[in-house]
Amino acid sequence: MLQDLFISKVRVKILQLLLRQPGQIYHVREIVRQISEEINAVRRELAHMEKAAMVTSEWRANRRYYSFRSDYLFFEDLLSMIHKTVGLGGDLVKNRNKLGRVKFAFISGSFVRGKSPNSSDVDLVVVGNVILPQLASIVKEEEARRELEINYTVMTEEEFTFRKRRGDPFIGEILSKSRVMLLGDEEEMLKTN
Repeated sequence: MLQDLFISKVRVKILQLLLRQPGQIYHVREIVRQISEEINAVRRELAHMEKAAMVTSEWRANRRYYSFRSDYLFFEDLLSMIHKTVGLGGDLVKNRNKLGRVKFAFISGSFVRGKSPNSSDVDLVVVGNVILPQLASIVKEEEARRELEINYTVMTEEEFTFRKRRGDPFIGEILSKSRVMLLGDEEEMLKTN
């Protein structure tokens, strides 16, 4: 987990909060409430993160607000790591054994970045012999947390391979967009047999 990579548990919690919905701004006391840590520890970590150019701050009506910088060198990497450990991605990774035999699972880049999807965008793709009620339960929990509908599609490995070989426009479109792989090998998924 991230605690293995980052020594400070407060920093891990701040990263998880700020990167779950990139672009969102948070007041210090709001961060303290959401991550349940002491205000001085939060301020200290935010100061370190600002010095390292990870976060930016701005004053609004005598309050200091923070957000994660999308131009930070490791933004995409951290974003990917966060979404593999918390939220929908974290739940899928933790419950992979309960989901059946999943060959590939990924979430779209727009979903990870918290951007408003088009009605035709797919946020989650799962390939394999999947236990659908278990997957639906995990998706419903995340929909409740985010207060928005998550578009997902499930295919057997055979269907996915067949549609990919046939040049199916739907498969071509989802494979052409940015994504965060949760389960499976991306190179294997993309190769044409």
